[in-house]
Amino acid sequence: MRELKIWMNGRLVPQAEAVLPVNSAAVFYATNVFEGIRAYWNPADEELYGFRLKEHVTRLRESMKMMRFTVPYSDEDLQDAVREVLRGNELREDIHMHLVAYVVGVGLDATTPTGLYINPRRRARVAPESGLRCCVSSWLRIADSAMPPRLKCIANYHNGRLAALQARADGYDGTFLLNSRGKVSETPGATMFLVRTGRPITPSITSDILESITRDSLIRLFAEAHGLTVEEREVDRTELYVAQEIFVCGSAFEVTPVVSVDRYSVGDGRVGPLTKAIQATYLDVARGQVGLHREWLTPVYGAKQ
Repeated sequence: MRELKIWMNGRLVPQAEAVLPVNSAAVFYATNVFEGIRAYWNPADEELYGFRLKEHVTRLRESMKMMRFTVPYSDEDLQDAVREVLRGNELREDIHMHLVAYVVGVGLDATTPTGLYINPRRRARVAPESGLRCCVSSWLRIADSAMPPRLKCIANYHNGRLAALQARADGYDGTFLLNSRGKVSETPGATMFLVRTGRPITPSITSDILESITRDSLIRLFAEAHGLTVEEREVDRTELYVAQEIFVCGSAFEVTPVVSVDRYSVGDGRVGPLTKAIQATYLDVARGQVGLHREWLTPVYGAKQ
């Protein structure tokens, strides 16, 4: 399969040329912030659509603000760069990409100089049919008062990596982390929803979660396409054991069902009807196959929106 080129500081380069200095803050202290972005191919339109690209750029700005650095590109420049890397690789398929801003300077307190790269990746969907078998981690979720999950910084993901590695060692596909209050937060790389008595529920944004763009999309699509109001609140661990359905969501995971937690079956152990319904709605909207929320789509080959 053809190797995809990386957009790095204004140029498309082969992967081997997309390098960072080993003594930079980006490498040594993980002084990077990033966005995971999906683009979807619509064969009927012969168009590749970036999904909620404007919102991802806005969140990247918020992360850079909290890290006290900036990159020398406007929001329009960043959106153009995403389109450039997709067009430059002549992509006509679903694709996942990382948009990463980083500090090249040396030292823990370095905030300049900075750079940016966009790395397109062919990434398969995560068990969309069979579902994940998860556990509740013994590792606690990082807190807003320590390493705020609202900040999409690469260093934050070490917390989730510890939990994910332990889950895999124990024979699970994934894991949920609890916060310092003992409430369900999220997984190492995705936010979560559960269904009880036919009602979708998701942990509140004050549950030490990333303010997920996919989560926001699903809350709105539940209301607009399915007539269901999502309840945003704290979630107890034991609610995972008695839920009728559970799924996780994010740009990488899209909508991925969970069929067991701590070896308790979720519902009857199969993917539930609401999970299937919102999964289909989400993908239809992201591909531009329905008229709902066309403003979320940025065409790559056609006219700019």
